[in-house]
Amino acid sequence: MNKELIINAAPQGVEIALLEDKKLVELHNEKVDASFGVGDLYLGKVKKLIPGLNAAFVDVGFEKDAFLHYTDLSPYVRSILKFTNEAINDKTEGGFDFSKFKVEPEIVKTGKITEVLNGRPNILVQILKEPIAAKGPRLSCELSLPGRFVVVTPFNDIVAVSRKIHSSDERKRLQKIIEAIKPKNLGVIVRTAAEGKHTAELHEDLLSLIATWKTIQTNLSNAVPPAKILSEQGKTTSILRDLLNEDFNKIVVNDKNIFADAKTYIQRIAPDKTEIVSYYNNGSPIFDSFGITKQVKAAFGKTVNMPSGAYLIVEHTEALHVIDVNSGYKSVSNNQEQNALETNLEAAEEIARQLRLRDLGGIIVVDFIDMKLMENKKKLADAMEQFMRTDRAKHAVLPISKFGLMQITRQRMKPEMNINTTEICPSCSGTGKISSTLILEDEIEKNLSYLIMQKHKGLTVEVHPILYAYLTKGIFSSKLGKWKRKYKQRIKLKENTNYHLTEFHFFDESDEEIKL
Repeated sequence: MNKELIINAAPQGVEIALLEDKKLVELHNEKVDASFGVGDLYLGKVKKLIPGLNAAFVDVGFEKDAFLHYTDLSPYVRSILKFTNEAINDKTEGGFDFSKFKVEPEIVKTGKITEVLNGRPNILVQILKEPIAAKGPRLSCELSLPGRFVVVTPFNDIVAVSRKIHSSDERKRLQKIIEAIKPKNLGVIVRTAAEGKHTAELHEDLLSLIATWKTIQTNLSNAVPPAKILSEQGKTTSILRDLLNEDFNKIVVNDKNIFADAKTYIQRIAPDKTEIVSYYNNGSPIFDSFGITKQVKAAFGKTVNMPSGAYLIVEHTEALHVIDVNSGYKSVSNNQEQNALETNLEAAEEIARQLRLRDLGGIIVVDFIDMKLMENKKKLADAMEQFMRTDRAKHAVLPISKFGLMQITRQRMKPEMNINTTEICPSCSGTGKISSTLILEDEIEKNLSYLIMQKHKGLTVEVHPILYAYLTKGIFSSKLGKWKRKYKQRIKLKENTNYHLTEFHFFDESDEEIKL
């Protein structure tokens, strides 16, 4: 499988598209002013205890108090409270030695929140789920700092190895290495990516996380809640950290700063892969060049079409998401059962992609085309499990019910990706009528004449593709050719799919937009 990461930087934020074999499977948005992202650490103040829910509401600076349930407290929450208090009041230069920190006894799993957070203390928390709709963030005290090969969990001395590493010899080797190099009071989980790695690589990754924990300790000094203590890495580096493997063959970025950051990061974690990062400066929008814009338009509507002619209908309710599978005009043979199975298998693959792409969470109910044979129903359930294996979110797939419905639960970490693919035409404001093309042509020429009078040279006019086709029609008789001959200047015409039909912009020879 070939994986490509396409990164589009814009003033309002960064869009990151993950392609698998040229097909869009994940789309991430990182806003400029992003806050309360999963993994961020905050110093919060407990505001209210709710014994009935066995939970607390914590002020972390969001407009609504964040939610912290007893089950998310961590067994080491007493140690976290003690550490938070000591770190805030610490006056030592460079901070106290965490390896000498005395860890408090663990709390019981069936305890009450009033016994632990009584007195409404300040507490170090980590964002578990981003704010969704009217709900504030969900918090956890099970602090974790993820690296490329290991994850550090403070206040314990446990060393665990990923279950996906099946070789018992390799598991023992990794366990011994980590036990030999890890400091006291920091637990370590060895990730799957650590398989086959040398001690030096693991040690370097661990040292960077220890330094991060020291930064947290420093940032807590004299901090007043609510306060952000540490931000999770940017989306770009976190995706590279979690996903980068031998399958990646291309990372393309249209921003010099992000390009440099990505290059530096890959140089550090995988020096042999630095050549896959490239800078895009081709003039046309990066998402258009890689066919992402078209895929987004096709994938985010209410109706999702598939190559065979079958299609999905995706509906959203307050409680769950519903997906209906329709065969359309697909008819391979006269065998109805076989047709239903083939359509359902194709739909299952697309549904698994849609869940990742839209980041749908909670309960998803899928109404597949009815099948009579039990072995076909099992084939479909097994296929769905297989297609969902690449999904990093926790999920569960239930067998098809007697009503022909499949239920899927998927971890909800952040608001779902919802892109409106239909909109009121900005050219006609929904009336269905626009000004004549002839008038538009005259308007462009009028502005062109004015700019040339102002001594502008090497002008580029950027327009909608339909308008581009009209202005370039004919070899000698095109409107563009006429303008070149009339003004005796080099005039370039470019098309941009993001423009509406009557939109046009002028650019100078440095590719800077000229404001009219």
